[in-house]
Amino acid sequence: MTLTIVLIALVAAWLFAFMAAPLWLWTLGAAALIAAFGAVGALGATALIVVGVIFVVVAALLNIVPLRRAVLTKPAFAIFKKVLPEMSSTEREVLESGDVWWEAEMFRGRPDWEKLLSFKYTKLSKEEQSFLDNECDELCKLCDDWKIEFEDKDLPQAAWNYIREKKFFSMLIKKEYGGLGFSANAQSAVVTKLATKSITLAVTVMVPNSLGPGELLMHYGTDEQKKHWLPGLVDGSEIPCFGLTGPEVGSDATAMPDLGDVCEGEIDGKKTVGIRLTFSKRYITLAPVATVIGLAFKLRDPDGFLGDKNKVDYGITCVLLPASTPGVHIGRRHYPGAAFMNGTIHGRDVFVPLDAIIGGPQMAGKGWRMLSECLSAGRGISLPALSVAAGQLGYRMTGVYARFRRQFKVSVGKFEGVQEATGRIAGHAYTLEAMRVLTASAVDHCAPSVTTAIAKYHMTELMRKIIMDGMDVLGGKGIQQGPRNFMATGYKATPVAITVEGANILTRNLMIYGQGAIRCHQYVFPEMEAARENDLIKFDKLVFGHIGFAVNRAVRAFTLALTGSKLARAPVDGEFADYFRKLERMSSALAFTSDLTMGTVGGKLKFMERMSARLGDVLSQLYIASAVLKFYLEGSKSDAERAHARWALDTCLYEIGHAFDGYIRNFPVAWARVLLRIVVLPFGNSFKPVSDRRNARVADLILEQSDVRERLSWLIFKNGGEHDPIGRMEHAWTISLKCEAAYVKYFKLANHGQLAGDTVAERLADAVQRNLMTRDEAEQAKAYDDARYDVILTDDFSKEYLAGHFAAEKLSEIEEAGQLARVA
Repeated sequence: MTLTIVLIALVAAWLFAFMAAPLWLWTLGAAALIAAFGAVGALGATALIVVGVIFVVVAALLNIVPLRRAVLTKPAFAIFKKVLPEMSSTEREVLESGDVWWEAEMFRGRPDWEKLLSFKYTKLSKEEQSFLDNECDELCKLCDDWKIEFEDKDLPQAAWNYIREKKFFSMLIKKEYGGLGFSANAQSAVVTKLATKSITLAVTVMVPNSLGPGELLMHYGTDEQKKHWLPGLVDGSEIPCFGLTGPEVGSDATAMPDLGDVCEGEIDGKKTVGIRLTFSKRYITLAPVATVIGLAFKLRDPDGFLGDKNKVDYGITCVLLPASTPGVHIGRRHYPGAAFMNGTIHGRDVFVPLDAIIGGPQMAGKGWRMLSECLSAGRGISLPALSVAAGQLGYRMTGVYARFRRQFKVSVGKFEGVQEATGRIAGHAYTLEAMRVLTASAVDHCAPSVTTAIAKYHMTELMRKIIMDGMDVLGGKGIQQGPRNFMATGYKATPVAITVEGANILTRNLMIYGQGAIRCHQYVFPEMEAARENDLIKFDKLVFGHIGFAVNRAVRAFTLALTGSKLARAPVDGEFADYFRKLERMSSALAFTSDLTMGTVGGKLKFMERMSARLGDVLSQLYIASAVLKFYLEGSKSDAERAHARWALDTCLYEIGHAFDGYIRNFPVAWARVLLRIVVLPFGNSFKPVSDRRNARVADLILEQSDVRERLSWLIFKNGGEHDPIGRMEHAWTISLKCEAAYVKYFKLANHGQLAGDTVAERLADAVQRNLMTRDEAEQAKAYDDARYDVILTDDFSKEYLAGHFAAEKLSEIEEAGQLARVA
């Protein structure tokens, strides 16, 4: 009987922990256990009294809240406040900026899947769709990427004029101020489409619609500032830039040496209180053509003009000033991986009025919070859009090339080695579009800071992988630059996206988990706030809730691991239900691991960057997998879609398992390392990379017409005509769908030695004469072969042209040269 009671008690305790039973239920359970032991004689009278007294004391301490606070919580609170790591005002502003969203559900161990499934993607309005189909297409037609990048190092004047005329610079400015007032999803789609034509074009448009004067004015500007600046930003008569980074400061913006002192000076001959600025900024996009400059600097008020005689250092502040302000010098251009305008700004003894502070003098010292909040949204739109453009181009164009290009008489896309790369391109492209539409839609609902950091880092890294794989597949087609090359500019410009708006190394190692662990955790940040506010009542409630949370997530993680996630919840039936269950298991594991980590290494974790990065990888892949599941369920659910989604989800789970395995192996506390292994990966890492079979399936699909191909390339600018690098590939694809069967027939005859002649034309003529092919089939085969040759052809140039004498050769002559050299 005693053994039976013990077993029942263990099962009950396990269920209580797994179901997150409240404290009162645990108390009743403990009382019932003691009574049961007494009833069967397992405890004698004396023992029963002793155990009963201990139980009553402990139960009273835990359940009588005022007593618990006085005896247990108050000493713990004092210790907690002593060991709580120092948090600078800058760190606090970063933590408090933006909102938490779906990533918090994945962090807390029991995601509410209904919240994800019921979330509505932002649909493009008729106006937005029309702009995407018409104005964007017209702007793309005005641009020749080769001339922009190699010859002019700038957009054509017609493109600049059209950008201004059609308000491309004011997509985020509300309609009430004359702007387009587009949704984040629409802005993302526009930038993606433009980037498929020209990265320089896309960057030029996206920067004023991301971190910059327009966004800062919309969020924080005074009515007078909006009235003064927004009309010019809307009609394009004002071109903005924002000076944040400089020679001494990159990702650590708080280290900027740029200073501004509040003092008296003269403006237009009148004595006034203002700010005297000295600054040096570089890497500033649009600086060479800017007419209005947003500027971040450290503000000081030594004479108390701002009203507080005891405060000198105000911290980072943002002002808006005309580029023509005396003392401001627009410096020379940088030349990053693409030809977009980027350069330097300098200023010495530049005097501006106090009302130049964005938001007015009351916003003095609040610049870092302003920038953090705007960055959190911008990260979810602009750079992810560039990444999706690379993914969509990589998917569609590499598929065309791999289908047409033959080596050893076989399409290269059918070689298993090549399929390793094309399979990754397909899977990553699917992942990118899934992340784009979910993240941009989230930005339309809130300002999700951790989500957008995840999007910026992982989407730009996927862009890098896709372009590298694409270059491997294209070979000489990719490395020979010229009017035909659709990937070289992206290859050169990839480091730009990796570097800006928070370098990827910093974002992965410090930001994603460092911010996520505090903001997304149900208890950590509120506990820190309770300590800062010295609120014992609030802390008591939080800390005991946290204990119950930690026990629940530990038991859930271990139970789900033991049962292969079978006890986890899934909101759908069928083969994708298992993915939901596995993600819930790993979500519980992340919650448990986070609590154990914070309980053992505490604040030291922020200096253990590789460890923090691995937990950030887990959180990120949970979000990415959620985006893929949502995207699949919103799609056609066709066989092709299923194959892509499963590739992406298998990759996410593998990356989660890999990150957890590395984290546990390197955890610095031995006993905790053992516990982590038992709870999180009791049978080892069972998540494997995508199988060869599944990879080959999506690699085959990239060569075929399918609903997924269209869904993953819908934003590509395809209307450039047969002389456009993408247009010529589109033309070839259209021909292949109509004519490939005839060409394959010819190809087999030719390779079996059944046709006479040295050229395709001679062999086709022989096939028709001998009735091996009809004349219509021969014409189709020739059309296919012409398209095939055009697809694989690369450009060559005269030495005069390459030396910079661009009048020496017309682009039409460059294009014709390869065709004239054909001998086959």
